[in-house]
Amino acid sequence: MQIFLNSIFSSVALGHLMVDIFNSSRPVLLTYLNLSETEIAVFSSIYIWASALTQPLFGYISDRTGPRWMAAGGVLWMTIFYSAALLLPGKAGLICLIVAALGSSAFHPVGAVQATLCGQTSLKGKETTAASLFFMSGQLGHFIGPIFTGLILAAYQIPGLLILPIISIPVGFSLLHRLRENHPHPVNTNTKNQMQAGLSFILILMLVAALQSWAQANMVNLIPKYIKDLGQSATVYGSMAGLFMGGSALGNVIGGHYGDRYPKRVVASSALFLSAIPIYIASQIGWSNWLYLLIPLAGALTGAVNSIMIVLAQRIIPGGMALASGLILGFIFSSGALGLIYTGRLAEVHGFPYVLILTTGMVLLAAPLALALKVPTAQA
Repeated sequence: MQIFLNSIFSSVALGHLMVDIFNSSRPVLLTYLNLSETEIAVFSSIYIWASALTQPLFGYISDRTGPRWMAAGGVLWMTIFYSAALLLPGKAGLICLIVAALGSSAFHPVGAVQATLCGQTSLKGKETTAASLFFMSGQLGHFIGPIFTGLILAAYQIPGLLILPIISIPVGFSLLHRLRENHPHPVNTNTKNQMQAGLSFILILMLVAALQSWAQANMVNLIPKYIKDLGQSATVYGSMAGLFMGGSALGNVIGGHYGDRYPKRVVASSALFLSAIPIYIASQIGWSNWLYLLIPLAGALTGAVNSIMIVLAQRIIPGGMALASGLILGFIFSSGALGLIYTGRLAEVHGFPYVLILTTGMVLLAAPLALALKVPTAQA
């Protein structure tokens, strides 16, 4: 596709791939370390909060200092502390893994803005499509990461995972080179009156984002433990988590494409409503080869709304684009993590099928709310 010939876009897309390979290896690694559902949920929530709650701050800084050091520094920061997490035993390693999450926090707002800007130029204004391709790169990382992690752990155990930081080093230095001009981000010039008119929109957007994020957090973080409890190997439960995110990557691109052609709220609402079907069926069948179809389908339909929400937030929230991206991304990640603590305990007490039924209700609630997302600007 033409936009991948843009050196800045291709660099931030590759950076996103690498960052989310790191991020997505976490659930499989924690499962391998024999943590319980509650421990996985709590630790994953702390990790996600460390990444999510600091994103607005990093976005604010990059709006003023330029994107170069946040983008490249985020990748290299994760490289250093992920390596330390693999080399240090026990709690010290887990703490380093949490610290590594700050690199993801620094990278995401900057990368989202660079992708949107590239879409405005290289794709003749198709910013949602560009954003979806950027997030597809990250979701491909979430697809590759669990599968790759499961295979390595089965064959070489934890030391084998050091291949990931080795690969990420040239990615970080490539970003340093491509973003060397360090152009500042544009400022959203929405007036105070426009902001007030959009408050109801922002509240609805936040609620839809929270429900969608919670649903995806339930799936990607607890599926490995569920599949393991059904008697499957690390290769299988790692592959299943990867298939969910692979489906999410594909759905994100499809959602971004149609979000540039049709009303974004209609696309988001339809995808969320349809996602209830594979999630509910998965709750009823236990272990079955049908999960190889149902899990990626659920990922595709829940993931189709990601880029739509980011672009809508960039339009309506005043201030720098990276700050707006950091605010919505931070909220998405943190709300999913908060819900995951609750559902992790539910999975331990009532079983993962119960959580899947609850997740079905979440997406069914989010669907009509998404339909109410009427942008209060000329760009609706």
